[in-house]
Amino acid sequence: MPARDLPLLIDAARMAGRVATSFAGKTAQRWDKPGGAGPVTEADLAVNALLHNALTLARPDYGWLSEETEDNTTRLQRDRVFIVDPIDGTRSFVEGSNTWAHSIAVAEQGQITAAVVYLPLRNKLYAAALGQGATCNGLPITASDHTPLGQSTVLAAKPALIETHWKNAVSPTFKRSYRPSLAYRLALVAEGRFEAMITLRPSWEWDIAAGALITTEAGGSALDRTGGTLRFNNADPRLNGVVAGGRPACAALIDALA
Repeated sequence: MPARDLPLLIDAARMAGRVATSFAGKTAQRWDKPGGAGPVTEADLAVNALLHNALTLARPDYGWLSEETEDNTTRLQRDRVFIVDPIDGTRSFVEGSNTWAHSIAVAEQGQITAAVVYLPLRNKLYAAALGQGATCNGLPITASDHTPLGQSTVLAAKPALIETHWKNAVSPTFKRSYRPSLAYRLALVAEGRFEAMITLRPSWEWDIAAGALITTEAGGSALDRTGGTLRFNNADPRLNGVVAGGRPACAALIDALA
C-alpha cells in the first residue's frame, strides 16, 4: 500500500505547489484564525481544497485530517487517513520567504506509511514510503548518525532552551539554528544537514506526520519528548512534542530533558 500511495502524494504535492505559487505571498489575502491560532491566507484554503478533492477522489475510503478543514470524528473510523498541512509556514509564505512547505502523509492504524514534504520555491521534494527509504528529488538521503550532541546543530525555537525543560535546569550544549516550518525542519534532519530538531510544545499531527516518516526512513529517529513512539490519527491530533534527527543526537536530547 505505501508504494501505491506515494506516487499519488507526489503528484498532489506538485499540483499544490503550482496553486500556492500562483498567489503572491505578500499580497495574498490573509486573516488571523480565532484563539490566536495564527494566520491563514487564501492560498492555504485553495491548496486545501485542491488536495482534498484530488486525494479523496483517488482514495474515497481514506479519512481526512487537515489544518484547514474543520475536524470531526469520521476519520477515527477509517483504517487509513490523509494527514495534511496545505502550507506549513504560513507566516513565511506571507513574508515572501521560500521556506514554507506542503506536508502530505497517509497514516494506517496510527503509523505513517507514505509521506511527502515539498518546498516549491526551493525545488525540493522529500518523499518516503514505509520500508523503502527516503529521498530528496529522487536521490537517497541519510540522517546524521555519529555527531556528539556538543558538536551538533539542532533546529529549535528559542523557547525550547528554557531551563525548566531540562534536567537540573541546565540546557545541554549544542549549536542552535531555526527554520519556521516544522515539516522542513524534519526534512532537513532527514537529509543530514542538521543533527536534530526539537519542539517541546504540543505539536499538531499535520506539522509532523510526513516529516517523521521521512526522518525514520532516512535512518534517523522521530519520537515524542519522552522518547515515546509517535502515533497518528488521534482523537486529539496533538503530539507531546517531537525530537527527531540522527539517533545519537536524539538520544542525548531526550536523556537531557526533564
